[in-house]
Amino acid sequence: MKIEPGEAVIIVLHTPREKLFGILEEVNPSGIYFRGIDLGYFDDWCRSIADGEQYLPMSDYFLPMWRLERMMRDEGGGGSSMAEQFEQRTGLKLNEL
Repeated sequence: MKIEPGEAVIIVLHTPREKLFGILEEVNPSGIYFRGIDLGYFDDWCRSIADGEQYLPMSDYFLPMWRLERMMRDEGGGGSSMAEQFEQRTGLKLNEL
């Protein structure tokens, strides 16, 4: 199945290597429009939102296609997806931010 705009995704980039989590906005031949956070910040981000503390908001990205190593739909794979974990920890839906 095709990954559609509005879906939660995990994106892996190269040069430099980065892993991002968030919501896909658009894919076109030149690149990807995406709203998200660095994957390494996910646990602290959820905790800050749940505790009502100040947190870094999701950022809007344009990622050129030459940097894309892979993009995956956020699926649990036997456990809960990152979007489901976010909702369980914060009580909010990912697309509400």
